[in-house]
Amino acid sequence: MSTETYLNHPTFGLLFRVCLVAESRELFTTLYAQRLFFVVNIAPSGLKFEPISRTDARLMVESRLRMLRRAGQTSEYNQLQVIHQRTFQ
Repeated sequence: MSTETYLNHPTFGLLFRVCLVAESRELFTTLYAQRLFFVVNIAPSGLKFEPISRTDARLMVESRLRMLRRAGQTSEYNQLQVIHQRTFQ
């Protein structure tokens, strides 16, 4: 079973889900270049794309990693660690 999630942005095309940031908020990046990042707010009225910098995206992922480590969610932490390394290093 694949846990990868994709979303079609009206201007930038296919986006890849990096991780959950908060309830109803997820971090996405452009699929091929992984240079443009968006926080996608999911609401009953639809999706709202908020562009953010690469640095802010990295900080969000690192914050999520810390939260997962503290919560003892080892499996999700390990998966996100791989994505972090592939995306930001």
